[in-house]
Amino acid sequence: MTSDQVQTLIDVMDPARARALQAMLGQNPTLQSGDPLPPFAHHIYFWDPQPPAALGRDGHPATGALIPDLGLPRRMWAAGKLTFHRPLLAGIRAEKITRVDSVTRKSGRTGPLAFVRLRHDIRQRQTLAVTEFQELVYRPDDTISPPPPAAPTDETHALDVNFDPTLLFRYSALTFNGHRIHYDQPYATGTEGYAGLVVHGPLLAHLLMDLATRQLGSLTEFTYRATAPLVVPEPATLCWKDGTAWVRGPDSRLCMQASARA
Repeated sequence: MTSDQVQTLIDVMDPARARALQAMLGQNPTLQSGDPLPPFAHHIYFWDPQPPAALGRDGHPATGALIPDLGLPRRMWAAGKLTFHRPLLAGIRAEKITRVDSVTRKSGRTGPLAFVRLRHDIRQRQTLAVTEFQELVYRPDDTISPPPPAAPTDETHALDVNFDPTLLFRYSALTFNGHRIHYDQPYATGTEGYAGLVVHGPLLAHLLMDLATRQLGSLTEFTYRATAPLVVPEPATLCWKDGTAWVRGPDSRLCMQASARA
């Protein structure tokens, strides 16, 4: 199943917003117009603001337009794959075209699921810069998550990281992500059944891409999949070995796994 809907968004890639991202991550805010943006920084651009009446109960734009209404209220960012054709530059107009690549319904051990795969093509100066596939999963309210897998412990590089509500709020603001599981604790725990405020999957992916870039240099491809939620105030460890990266939670659960190519 696919959709004929196409969404086109334009952004001037304001370098001030890129510097805000650097500051949020504890980095020196140095990016200027014309500088290459770090991989995944495009997620702080291409906002799609909608009026309150057009939002779903979770704070995201309601389904039924680009993404069809599948009758499943709980939304999660499950996975992604990015191909970097050339660097995106700060301060230069860019265009993102989004299409629904596929919609798949499944019946799993935890009940009915629907997987929506989006394709994003980002062009700058009439040239394709990034191709991104984004996989979302929709579930019913009474879904019980399966036990998470155990994370590997044989990494060659590791970095301990911590998250707090302020960091999650600032990342939600920079990405214009209204999903309430990241800032509304009563909603996250009472309605969606999480143990606390959920750390953004894209934020974990961003941190893993930064780790991969430090090991490999410029990336040409990055693939990742979320396997278990990480919640505040849980610490985590970013791990790397031989082109693979992962996020290990405090109880050794695997929260995200990824692979990278230079």
